[in-house]
Amino acid sequence: MAAPLIIWFRQDLRLTDHSALLAALSLARETGAELVAAYILDDDTPGQWRAGGASRWWLHHSLASLDSSLRQLGGHLSLRRGDTHRELRQLVSETGAQQVFCSRNYEPWARDLEQRLHEDLGAQGVGLRRYPGALLFEPEAVRTGAGEPYKVFTPYWKACLRQPPPQAPRARPGSLPAFVEGVDSVPLQELELLPQAPNWAAGWDQLWQPGESGAAAALSRFLDGPLDDYDESRNHPDREATSRLSAHMHFGEISPRQLWQAIHQHCQSRPALDHQRDKFLSEMGWREFSHHLLHHFPDIPETAFKRDFDRFPWLGDRDKLLAWQRGLTGYPIVDAGMRELWQTGYMHNRVRMITASFLTKHLLVPWTEGERWFWDTLVDADLANNACGWQWVAGSGADAAPYFRIFNPTLQGKKFDSAGAYVRRWVPEIATLPDKYLHEPITAPAAALEAAGVVLGQTYPNPIVVHRDAREAALAAYGSLRA
Repeated sequence: MAAPLIIWFRQDLRLTDHSALLAALSLARETGAELVAAYILDDDTPGQWRAGGASRWWLHHSLASLDSSLRQLGGHLSLRRGDTHRELRQLVSETGAQQVFCSRNYEPWARDLEQRLHEDLGAQGVGLRRYPGALLFEPEAVRTGAGEPYKVFTPYWKACLRQPPPQAPRARPGSLPAFVEGVDSVPLQELELLPQAPNWAAGWDQLWQPGESGAAAALSRFLDGPLDDYDESRNHPDREATSRLSAHMHFGEISPRQLWQAIHQHCQSRPALDHQRDKFLSEMGWREFSHHLLHHFPDIPETAFKRDFDRFPWLGDRDKLLAWQRGLTGYPIVDAGMRELWQTGYMHNRVRMITASFLTKHLLVPWTEGERWFWDTLVDADLANNACGWQWVAGSGADAAPYFRIFNPTLQGKKFDSAGAYVRRWVPEIATLPDKYLHEPITAPAAALEAAGVVLGQTYPNPIVVHRDAREAALAAYGSLRA
């Protein structure tokens, strides 16, 4: 009998359109080899970028879903914990496997790990076979005419769209070959991915459905309604107008090729949706662009892309950072976003920009502080997206927002939450204020505050900074770089 084959799952926790899995299945059927499906929880190799708390919650449920899917087809998922290099070599030794199949990852430590495994396993006569699957376009495939990586989104995405279109996604296997029995596996609960006491994720099971079937359900909901008005409605946090697919994409529960095909098929006979389709696909393009940047500039999660920002005069007030984290800034749209994040592991994208701008430009707190907070609290925390998003808002990134673009949080709230439904949901202590004052309680007359039961400085904080003063201070700080 042929030596076993290992399928090493990473950020690809699905069975559909999984190139590494399908290649292993094909070889197993051809040779009669048995399979081992494994996932390794490695908190050592990523260093400071080990999965955050919210991501770990999602991962627990996604692994359970994947194991269930494998068992329905006669297989199972073996779980390990520890240094991936050590654990994978140990798994090869235990099973006598001669080939390891995996999907490609793009984080700097993942690239280094893949190279080490390729060399070390190869020295033992074990092949590491790596396949794409997390992106539509591989980072090396899209370059400028001079052969350089792109640093501006629009020409990058245009270059992507000139590439051959992504291949059609491959079908989910209907059956699996035999699996190796008796492979050591850690019980899922012993990975300790779920919060203990306090259980800050209580109720999240009602909010989210991690796993491949959950991704399919989220896609179906998006196609059935929100896509029809995506370009306009996606900016309004009080509406169910976005796909909510970001965490499913990060954990690989749905492939970008599946999403690409589903959007095109849905809009194929509905030309009125062409603009909505293109706008959504361009948002996928930003995800691609972020991974393109991370691949070519691997220090972007820790270091300003524009090196002039190494001299930026950050203030870094810890008390103001804490007020921002807790949603107690006195700016309702900011506080609503930060509370939504804490209570659900998610924040609407428009509000992510508002809260990030407030932290970096109103409070002059370094973007890395916000990046780390989002890393720990977002279920969709993704190194490329998170780092590039924060640098974009702070003005230090590639293709960044102009330094003088400083969101007025009050006006942003009035524009994108005009009826106040979003603020009222997440900042209930000011919910009965009239619309006129909801986004700026400090301007409400005493009678309105009393009628609403609001005591500024007690039941709801006064603004921790004055917008006009904070804007002038930010412009002066950014101006110091230009000087």
